[in-house]
Amino acid sequence: MLNNPDIILPEPTLRRLPWYLAYVEILKARNVEYVSSTQISRALNVDASQIAKDLSFLSLKGKTRIGYEVEALAGTLADFLGFTTSHKAYVFGAGSLGAALMQDSGLSNYGLEIVAGFDVDPDKVGKTVAGVRIHHIDSISDVMRKAPASIGILTVPVECAQETADIAIGEGIKAIWNFTPYRVKVAEGIVMANTSIYAHLALIFNRLNADA
Repeated sequence: MLNNPDIILPEPTLRRLPWYLAYVEILKARNVEYVSSTQISRALNVDASQIAKDLSFLSLKGKTRIGYEVEALAGTLADFLGFTTSHKAYVFGAGSLGAALMQDSGLSNYGLEIVAGFDVDPDKVGKTVAGVRIHHIDSISDVMRKAPASIGILTVPVECAQETADIAIGEGIKAIWNFTPYRVKVAEGIVMANTSIYAHLALIFNRLNADA
C-alpha cells in the first residue's frame, strides 16, 4: 500500500528511488512502454537485483521478460515519494541560495510549494522573489496563521542556523531541510534532512587532489 506509515524504507533505498523516477520519467516522455531492472541498472549503475529489491518495498513486480510498465512505475514512485501531494514550505534566509530556491519552479513539480521567505535584512524584507514575499523573522507567527507551512528550509548564515531552526519549530514547523554546514539539533518527532553543499564540495576537492 502506498504511503503506508508501517512501511519503513532503509534510507539508502529512499535515496535511490528518485533516481529511478527521474529515469523512467525520461522514458515516459519518449513513449517507452516497458523497462526492465537491467535497463535501469545500465542507465544508473545500480545493481539490477538491488533495483528489484528497492521496488519490492512498493509492492511492484515486473513482468517476466518484459519488465515494469513505465507509466505505472512513474506514477507509483511519484506517489510513494510524496511528490504528487503539495507540501508548503518557508525559506529562512533570502540570500543568494534562498532566493535561488524560491525561483526554482522545478520544486513545485515534486510537490514543494514555497509560500514565504524570512530574513532580518531590511533591504530584503518586504520584497518578493519569484512571487514569494520576504518577511521579517519576527512576523513568523502572523505568517503561520495566514499561510501555514510544515517545512522550513534553512539557508541562513551558519551562526544563525540553530536559533532559526528553534524559532521555526517553535512556531509549528514539522520538518527542517538544512542547507547550512551546521548540524542543527531538533527535538524527537521533527523530520530533519541535511544537504551540505560544502561537504560535497570538500569531497570533490579531496578526490581531485588524490587523483592529481
